[in-house]
Amino acid sequence: MPSARLFTDETSLKVRALLDGAVSVFAEDGYSRASIDKIARCAGVSSRTIYNRYGSKAGLFRAAIVASAQHVADLQVGIVRDCLGAVGDQSGLRHGLTAFARAWDTPDPRTARHFALVRQVRADVEHIPSDALAAWQEAGPRRVQAEIAAQIDRLAGLGLLVLPGTVDAWTAAAHLVALAVAGANTHRSRPGEDGEADARRRAEAAVHPFLHGLGAPGPDPR
Repeated sequence: MPSARLFTDETSLKVRALLDGAVSVFAEDGYSRASIDKIARCAGVSSRTIYNRYGSKAGLFRAAIVASAQHVADLQVGIVRDCLGAVGDQSGLRHGLTAFARAWDTPDPRTARHFALVRQVRADVEHIPSDALAAWQEAGPRRVQAEIAAQIDRLAGLGLLVLPGTVDAWTAAAHLVALAVAGANTHRSRPGEDGEADARRRAEAAVHPFLHGLGAPGPDPR
């Protein structure tokens, strides 16, 4: 499958090729081992073009990881809104949360290259400029967590979730993601669990403790 485009139609073709090439090389080689010459060859531009536009490998890396993070955040924010944005009552709450956990447990080919880059970043974090790390977090992970927190805050405002004094919406968002990721990690440690029923079971298992801790009591059936 062709790699997903990271950019809008307004971005010049040369810049698209350059940053696409940079993301691919940084994802494969990591920050320290990646070379401007290899990135230039991959992107079909000259190394001088890279230096003229970004000044250094650090400048190019910052631009590349921010563009990649923004692209992935767009996709993930869409998932959050699709799964949680329409929840408006108690009957839809568990369904929406389960759909969210199920989506977080499902690998997306459009984001594979970005998360290969993230793994390289974590392995080489001591050598990566701090401003690039901060810009990546702001463009990607923090933006996504802010959207999840906003949805949780909305659900709490509707009386569907209860946030105690020690847990704010941002903390609850982190808990929900951690539970969904734990389900994905369990799947990877258990070969053979790849059916839809297995995926739904993992999603339901992630949602259960979240609702046990924060779910508002339903209406009295009497």
